Amino acid sequence: MKKYIVEFIGTFFLVFTVGMSVRSGAEPVAAAIAIGSALMVMIFAGGHISGGHFNPAVTLAVTLRGKAELKDFVPYWVAQFAAGAVAALLVTALFNGKPAGGAALHGTMPSLIVEFLFTFALAWVVLNTATAKGTSGNSFYGLAIGFTVLTGAIAVGGISGGAFNPAVGLGVFVMGLENIQQLGVYLVADLAGGAAAALAFKSLNGQE
Repeated sequence: MKKYIVEFIGTFFLVFTVGMSVRSGAEPVAAAIAIGSALMVMIFAGGHISGGHFNPAVTLAVTLRGKAELKDFVPYWVAQFAAGAVAALLVTALFNGKPAGGAALHGTMPSLIVEFLFTFALAWVVLNTATAKGTSGNSFYGLAIGFTVLTGAIAVGGISGGAFNPAVGLGVFVMGLENIQQLGVYLVADLAGGAAAALAFKSLNGQE
């Protein structure tokens, strides 16, 4: 149970930081730094307990790679999605409702492409820094993972919203920052990116 609680806490603070940064009107680069840093510190705080996934796409990748127990797969997803929804509801309450301007508008195909690519990159970095024999016992994995999200948010956040995480996607949808179509993009592209990263890792590294 403690693993699931840690996954809830880490995902909650990630999504809460996303929502508060966006709703407060933070400059995009500053928001990206805050979000990447939130993920980094939560991974360092909880990685030794749960693996520090805080992302259903990462849980999918690590499970397919063989470094997460199958029995934890659904509970991790439940904890992550629940945390995203709770964080979104709190952000919405703090700002007295959803944004007046409505949800952002993004092109579907460009969003699918960049969400897939940067979720692949995120899961690829997780697998190679936190689960590979060659980097076993390192102390930099949280920084590497957080900086991947920071990089993606700055590079393509203006194209897709820069979720790279279905739990974040659910959160921004509940907050009213994205529409239902964009939530579908996050679910499809991000999970596909995580699965592709696992397949790429296994093809290059085998089962180790």
